[in-house]
Amino acid sequence: MKLTILGCGTSGGVPKIPEYWGACDPAEPKNRRQRASVFVEEGDTHILIDTSPDLRSQILTNKINKIDAVFYTHEHADHTHGIDELRGFHQATGAKIPMFADAETMALLKSKFDYIFKGVRGYPSVGTGTAINGPKQVGQIKMIPFEQGHGSGISLGYRFGDMAYSTDLNRMPETAFEALQGVKIWVVDALRYDPHPTHSHLAQTLEWIEQVKPDLAVLTHMTWDMDYQTLKRKLPSGVVPAYDGMVLEL
Repeated sequence: MKLTILGCGTSGGVPKIPEYWGACDPAEPKNRRQRASVFVEEGDTHILIDTSPDLRSQILTNKINKIDAVFYTHEHADHTHGIDELRGFHQATGAKIPMFADAETMALLKSKFDYIFKGVRGYPSVGTGTAINGPKQVGQIKMIPFEQGHGSGISLGYRFGDMAYSTDLNRMPETAFEALQGVKIWVVDALRYDPHPTHSHLAQTLEWIEQVKPDLAVLTHMTWDMDYQTLKRKLPSGVVPAYDGMVLEL
């Protein structure tokens, strides 16, 4: 199984407009972060998690030519507002792309982006939208969702084989820890060094990693506070910062 980090940045990306790098060294390419998304591959099955506003660039940079399904973590703009870029795949193949999310997220997607699902004024619909509350098999990949606390709401983490992806969370219920048992690679939110009301900060994420005990933990959804080289030197063995284009394989 292969996972590609398409983007590992916070909602504003790094640098933040207008060209704000914060603590990040602009000379380090791994500090340039697009909005968070990952691409999962197993055999001929290709799954996208979230459609970030940077999706067009992410697709072209990583030479993604096929998407079998999209799974959403939640409905926030930095995870959904690239949905229109899926039209290119539909135009190329004529096939509708299945999209999956929890019921609330899917309802909001269908409301905000109704033309994607219904078609409008001669433009065909691009995909189908289905609410999920349990595992979903797509080709060779079984996607197992689990709930995470994200401020006053929830987001979905996903486990696929011995890998898992947890972004946009500040609370881990026991059911999430159960879903992560035995995971070998865990990509997990670590927004910044200081606490935040809706995202995990570094110290809390490291505590979770101690509990989950993956072979490798990869930190994502990082702000301009998290300089790649500085952060890398601070981290314990088996924990690394993500960077855009990073490839993880099992």
